[in-house]
Amino acid sequence: MARQVEIMSPAGSFAALNAAIKAGANAVYFGIGNLNMRATAAMNFTETDLPEITRLCHENGVKAYLTVNTIVYDNEREAVENVLRQAATNHIDAVIASDWAVITRARELGLEVHISTQCNITNIAAVRHYAAYADVMVASREMSLEQLSHLIKQIHDEDIRGPKGELVQMEVFVHGALCMAVSGKCYLSLDHLARSANRGSCLQLCRRPYRLSEVADTPEQEITEIDVDGQYLLSPKDLKTVDFLDQLISTGIRVLKIEGRGRAADYVKTVTEVYKEAVEACAEGSYSPEKVEEWNKRLGHVYHRGFWEGYYMGQKTGEWSRRYGSSADRKKTYVGLVANYFSKLKVAEIKVEAGEFSVGDELTVIGPRTGAYETKVSEIRVDLIPVQTTHKGESCSIPTDEPLRRGDKVYRVDPA
Repeated sequence: MARQVEIMSPAGSFAALNAAIKAGANAVYFGIGNLNMRATAAMNFTETDLPEITRLCHENGVKAYLTVNTIVYDNEREAVENVLRQAATNHIDAVIASDWAVITRARELGLEVHISTQCNITNIAAVRHYAAYADVMVASREMSLEQLSHLIKQIHDEDIRGPKGELVQMEVFVHGALCMAVSGKCYLSLDHLARSANRGSCLQLCRRPYRLSEVADTPEQEITEIDVDGQYLLSPKDLKTVDFLDQLISTGIRVLKIEGRGRAADYVKTVTEVYKEAVEACAEGSYSPEKVEEWNKRLGHVYHRGFWEGYYMGQKTGEWSRRYGSSADRKKTYVGLVANYFSKLKVAEIKVEAGEFSVGDELTVIGPRTGAYETKVSEIRVDLIPVQTTHKGESCSIPTDEPLRRGDKVYRVDPA
């Protein structure tokens, strides 16, 4: 059954989209404009990108899912209509939605609907209700494996089918950032900064450090403050399920969703590759502690806030980050741009704009069409002369296994 599992990867840019496709994703999900939960992210598509996104996906046998999952107001129904009509025109495979204005109109236009995590589905009554409109539903992130297994068994026992006439499929998040609030319904950003998380405008106050402070009974009272072991009290660690993916798949889950539409292409590439390999290992019977150890090592190289298993194994309370930003054991340092690529020689010319890199260094190259390419430098030439190190201001050439494109950004990868 593991071979039937769909890996859905995040795409917040063309670089991330191509990285997901090359890494073996079965589907990608993305947003355009303001009607998605990453509306104000630095990486977000526009409506004019939609034809190219679907072309790239469908040419590579990958499904394209459009997220239209914010709260919608009456004055935005025209915008919803426009986005959904474009989705239908461009043959989007499904729309991920939570608001009834989107769900019902998408169905009227003949679009497949997937129910967003914002709807917090935790029971069979909710599944029965949404089954009239949706073929796939995201289970609440707060559910345990036991609860998921029971829910999926009830879907089979009751033969609950979606509009396509097929059994409803349950989807879960398997990796990436978690919100401190149930199913992402947080009001902290709205309350303090007038920027609503439920409108795709979260400013992530939860990721900041806080102290536990005593409330004084009198103005003269000395206030006691506690720093709780340096933990970021409102910032959960990232979810990671590769350690028990075989158990997760055995519940009957058929869609595995990777979080990270705001993260870089190298993150998308690495995480997609790891979970693709893990799913294949489950199917082949080769899933093992040794492979899990290697997968964990690779996942530790890219952006994360520390890891925990979420609530799947029965844990009732969250685990919190111990630092701001990434806890990855590697860091990227920008060094330059690809100036040219010579396909017959399989050589890239790089203009070094910052720092330096040497033979033996690891590089990551990120670009809209390239996705994320990783290589260990085997040779450097400056003015055709072999050198050990190339410095800022120089143009150099290096051999590559894959074609690169002009304008691709080049990063040196070092231990963090």
